Amino acid sequence: METAISIGSAAAPAPVSPAAPVGTLGCHLARRLVQIGVRDVFSVPGDFNLTLLDHLVDEPGLNLIGCCNELNAGYAADGYARSKGVGACVVTFTVGGLSVINAIAGAYSENLPVICIVGGPNSNDYGTNRILHHTIGLPDFSQELRCFQTVTCAQAVVNNLDDAHELIDTAISTALKESKPVYISIGCNLPGIFHPTFAREPVPFFILPKVSNQQGLEAAVEATAEFLNKAVKPVIVGGPKLRFGQAQKAFVELADASGYPIAVMPSAKGLVPEHHPHFIGTYWGAVSTSFVGEIVESADAYVFVGPIFNDYSSVGYSLLIKKEKAIMVHPNRVTIANGPSYGWVFMADFLSALAKKLKGNSTALENYRRIFVPPGIPLRCEKDEPLRVNVLFKHIQEMLGGDTAVIAETGDSWFNCQKLRLPENCGYEFQMQYGSIGWSVGATLGYAQAAKDKRVIACIGDGSFQVTAQDISTMIRCGQRTIIFLINNGGYTIEVEIHDGPYNVIKNWDYTGLVDAIHNGEGKCWTAKVKTENELVEAIATATGAQKDSLCFIEVFVHKDDTSKELLEWGSRVAAANGRPPNPQ
Repeated sequence: METAISIGSAAAPAPVSPAAPVGTLGCHLARRLVQIGVRDVFSVPGDFNLTLLDHLVDEPGLNLIGCCNELNAGYAADGYARSKGVGACVVTFTVGGLSVINAIAGAYSENLPVICIVGGPNSNDYGTNRILHHTIGLPDFSQELRCFQTVTCAQAVVNNLDDAHELIDTAISTALKESKPVYISIGCNLPGIFHPTFAREPVPFFILPKVSNQQGLEAAVEATAEFLNKAVKPVIVGGPKLRFGQAQKAFVELADASGYPIAVMPSAKGLVPEHHPHFIGTYWGAVSTSFVGEIVESADAYVFVGPIFNDYSSVGYSLLIKKEKAIMVHPNRVTIANGPSYGWVFMADFLSALAKKLKGNSTALENYRRIFVPPGIPLRCEKDEPLRVNVLFKHIQEMLGGDTAVIAETGDSWFNCQKLRLPENCGYEFQMQYGSIGWSVGATLGYAQAAKDKRVIACIGDGSFQVTAQDISTMIRCGQRTIIFLINNGGYTIEVEIHDGPYNVIKNWDYTGLVDAIHNGEGKCWTAKVKTENELVEAIATATGAQKDSLCFIEVFVHKDDTSKELLEWGSRVAAANGRPPNPQ
C-alpha cells in the first residue's frame, strides 16, 4: 500500500499557497519544490538560468534568495536541508555548476537531499558541433554532468519537453528516497513553453515507505537481544546516520527501555537529546568528553547506531573498539560482532523492536556516575587580561536555550562547541565528514532562513571566514538575526596542530570594518570588537538585548596558541595517521 510521505520537516508541511498559472516546465518545477517543503531557493543568476528564475519568482510559495557566489548558495541549501529536510539551489551552466559542486559534495557526504538545478544550454545546441561560452571550449556539453555524477544520486538533463516531467519527478523523488543531492539541468529555452504534460497542478508525491524484511528483522532483534542480555556493562553510541535513518525517536525508545548510558560520536552531536538522564557525552576516543571514553571502551558490548568511522572521528584510527563486542546498526543493515549481518532491516524498525526485548541494565551508567567529576570552571579573567577561548565558550554556554541553534565551523570550534551541553530543542550542526572550511557562513544563512523560530549562534574562525565572507551581505538582506562569533587568532589553527608552516598564517583583516562596509547602512547589523571578558559580557548583553533583532557580528581576539586541549591531542594523532610511511612493496 502506498503512503503519502511529507518530506521537508518532521512536522506537517506548511499550507501550499495559491498556484501560479500551470502549463509550463518552469511552473511545474516551482510547484514541485513547494510541495516537498522548499520555501526558499538559493541562487546566482546567469544567462542560462534567467528564464527559469522568472518562473521561480512568479511562484507565490517560493522566495528566491540571491547569493554572492555559487559555493555559498550550495552551502546555504545544505544548511536549509538540515533544518527543513530538503534544500534547493539554482546556478548557471558549468561556471556556476563547477563552482557549486564542492558544496554539493559536502551535502552528499552528510546525506542531505539538495536539489541542485542548473540552467543549461539551448536544447537546439545539443548534438551540434557548436562551441558555447561558459564551457571549456569544446563542443561536448557533458563535462558538468560527468562531474556531478559522482556527488549526486541522480542526474537529469532536460532538453526535450516530452520527457521533462518524468525526468524532473524521478530526480526529485530519488533525492527524497536516498537522502542525497540530485542534479537537474534545464535547457534555457524550455522553462516558459507550454506543454500538455504540465497542464494541471502536479500530483503530490507518493513514496513507498521502507519496510523491513520481517523475518530478517525478527532474526536480527533476537540475535542482538541475546548478545546484549548476556553483557555486564553495555553502552549505546549514536552516530551521524541517525538523521538519514530517521531513527532519533526510536533511539530514545531504546535508551529508555535498556537503561544503558548513551553517548554520541562527534559528528552526531545534536541528533541525540543531551537532556536525557542517560546521556554521558561525546565518544571521540582519546579526546572524548571526560570519563566517556573510559566507559565506552571498557564496556563488554556496545551498540553503535549509524556510525561513520573515518580518520577524523577515530582520532587517526586510534579508537580502542573491538569488533567482537560491537553491534553495528546501519540505516538498512545490522551486523552483530564478527557474526551474522542482516540486510533490509531498517534502523528505526530495529531499534523500536529491540527496545521491547532488552532487559534493563544500568551497570555502565552507574559506573559512569561513580567516577564522574564535574568539569572545572574556567578561571575568570582579571581586569584587562586578554580573553581566553575557554572563557568565551563558558559565556556561549550560558546563551543556549531551546530557541537557539549552534553552527560550528571546521577548526577548533569543532572541539570547543563539542563541549557545549545542549538544552532541550537546541539545534546543532557542523560538517565533520567533508570538513570544508568556510562551510559555516553559507550554512548559517540557509539554516537561519529555514529555522526562523531559532536564533543561530555561529562560531567561525578567521581563516574559514575569509573563504566565504561575502554572504554576510545576504544575511543582512534577509533580515536574519544570527549572532556570529568571529574568533580571530591569526590563522588556520586546526592545520597548525596537524602540521605547522608559514602557509597557516593569514593576512589579518579588520573584520568588523568589513562587515560594517557590507552593511552600508541598509538593514539591521551591529558589530563589536572584544578583547577582554568584560567587553565580551557587554557585547553579549547588547546582542541579546538592544540588538536582539539585528545580525550581530562579534570579533573576538584570542592568542594564536590558545586552543582546546582536545585539538592538541587530536592534531598529533591525525598527523601521525597522515604521516604513515608507505607499506613495503
